Parts: sequence; structure tokens; C-alpha cells
Amino acid sequence: MRSLIGICLLALLPFAAPAAGPAAHAIPTRVALDAEVAAAMKAAQANGLAIAVIDEGKVVHVAAYGKRNAKGDPLQADTVMYGASLTKAVFAYTVMQLVEEGRLDLDRPIGEYFDQPLTDYPAEDGYGPWPDLAGDPRWKGITARHLLTHSSGFANFAFLEPDGKLRIHFDPGARYAYSGEGLILLQYVIERGLGLDLGAEMQRRVFDRFGMPNTSMIWRADFAANLADGWMEDGTVEPHDERGRVRAAGSMDTTITDMADFAAAYINGEGLRADTFAAMTSPQLPITTASQFPSLQDELPAPQRRKDLAAGLGVVVFDGPQGAGFYKGGHNDSTGNTWVCVKQRKRCVVILGNDVRAERAFPRLVSFVLGDTGVPWRWEYGAGKGFID
Repeated sequence: MRSLIGICLLALLPFAAPAAGPAAHAIPTRVALDAEVAAAMKAAQANGLAIAVIDEGKVVHVAAYGKRNAKGDPLQADTVMYGASLTKAVFAYTVMQLVEEGRLDLDRPIGEYFDQPLTDYPAEDGYGPWPDLAGDPRWKGITARHLLTHSSGFANFAFLEPDGKLRIHFDPGARYAYSGEGLILLQYVIERGLGLDLGAEMQRRVFDRFGMPNTSMIWRADFAANLADGWMEDGTVEPHDERGRVRAAGSMDTTITDMADFAAAYINGEGLRADTFAAMTSPQLPITTASQFPSLQDELPAPQRRKDLAAGLGVVVFDGPQGAGFYKGGHNDSTGNTWVCVKQRKRCVVILGNDVRAERAFPRLVSFVLGDTGVPWRWEYGAGKGFID
């Protein structure tokens, strides 16, 4: 963990990295990045945004811009912000530690972890309505790999189904279809099948290990002193939600400083074997749709699919002008987050936006820092996003 004094000292220095060859993109200086962020926020009409840059596996820049609430209090590097679905990637990192320890097997059917059939467990607040699956034996074939690659066959969440019931739409493992409900099922395996407290496991295995003092899977009272509210698309302010339940799909609160430290640890593979890190960030399952949402849309004809786009384990992987990369987004009505890494030179950008309109600036800002990476922005957000130049 780095102190805020250290962050300030870093911010006073240029952080251009030495080029690794004639094709290497130079990381911009702090002054240049500050100017670019200001211009991008103005164009996107975003009130708040925080950014971190990792180069050669080290955090070289952390900064926050704009406001954290309607009163105009400044967004700071240690302001607590909503992690949204970046939670899923942190959860997957925790899961892979359990895999290395032999507590979980990626390809073991999840039903084998329980004392009784999954569908015999009553529906509980915070978990999926597993009894809804009683008439479909395909649930017995679902594995942790399916859940981490979003190929369980579930909708994003059961409450989005017309009748609110959980169902399997295709054979597990057959294709990618984003599902937070799938991650909740894997949480259920860990908590009910293995008897572990997921919040405590993530605290010990990730947040404490990588020096993330202002990150938690549930609300903490000390967050209130420096907390970011959010802005929705129409400019309405949405108060920060005090999440009281651990949710693997998206309950994490964090700061840009903490996420910078996690991103650096992740790209360096800290806490995991090299082969585990390689598996997480390598293609596990082709992605075959035109966009990520709606999650159960029809697959594209084979010639129209992006052949370099695939699900990793908790992240999406791609191959671009700089070689292999991976990323994860996070979104709700008042939040826009992204985390992009290219393996070459171990470079990453993390952006936390407490204004959903910040998403329109993500391609511009990531390109400014990392150069052309090949991130599938149109697939992530859909063709109508309206990115700014």
C-alpha cells in the first residue's frame, strides 16, 4: 500500500516509460493526462472521474477529478466509490486461490459441493431462486468454469425474466451470455457448499493482502466521511447505496488508490501461480454476439464474429495491435467503471466514474494512455453509446 503522500509525489513527476521498441506507445506525462481528462470530462458532461495508470507492473499515476457529490466536494484519490461489476473480477481472483488450494475444481459439477440437491435448498434473500430449476436437470452439469465464463445459461438475473423465475436458456458451456446470477451461484457454492464467509475470504485474500484499506464487500460506517454519490444520464444525483449484503456480482466499495494497487497485483499475478494467471487471462470460451447486452441475444453468424474476443475467467480477453489484453467493466445507472490491461509491458488503466456519462470518454482516455489496444468498446456498450472523440 502506498501513502497519499507518496501518491502526491508521484503526481508531481512525469511518468513516461522507456520505449520497449519502435512500436511502443509512450505513457503520457501527468500534465498531459490532466489536460486530456479535463477535456474528455467536459465533452462527456461528466462530473467526476478517477484514473490510475500501471506501467511495467507498477502504479505510476493515481488522480481524481471533478466532484464527488452535489455540494461540490472534490473527488479525491481516497474517495470511496462504487466498484459495480469490477467486483466480479476481484471475486474471480479469490475463486482462483481456492482452486489452487484444491477447495474448488473448475470442472467439477457444482451440485457435488452440497449435501442435498441445489433445488432442494429454499430461496433465500441475496441468492438466486434455485428451486425454480427443479424441472431442468441441466443445472447438474453447471461448473465453476461455466459460471466464471458467463456460460451457465442464466439470464443476467432471475428478476429480469418476464415471470421473475430462474431458468436455463441453453446448455451450460455452450455460449457466452453475461449473468450476475451465475456469479451469485458460485458464491452460494463457496458459502453453503464449502462453509466459507465470502466477505471475510475476500478481505483476507485480496483487500488485506494487497493493501486496500478502503475497500469492502459491504458498507462500513467510516466510508461516510469521504463518499462519492453518482450522477445518472439525465443529470440526477443518486446517493451512494449503503450495501449491507455481500454480493459477488457487484457489492464492492473501493477507491481509485485501492483499485490501482489491485490492478498492479493482478497484472503481476501476485498470489497466484503463473499457470493460473495465464488461464484467467487467456481465451476460455468464444464470444459470439454483437454486443454484451441484452445478454441472451442471438449469436452472430460465424463470419461476423470477432475472432479475437473471448471470455477469460472473470475478465474478457482480446487480441489487439499490442498483443493480448483483458478488461472488465462496471456499470449501473450512476456509475461507469473500466479496467483495461495489455500484457505486453504489464500496462493497465483503471477508471472509476461516479457519473455514468463518463463511459462516453473511456475509449478516448484509454487510447490516450495506452495507445491503440483493441478493446471491444462497441461490444461492451452497444453501437448507440455515442463515444466522444
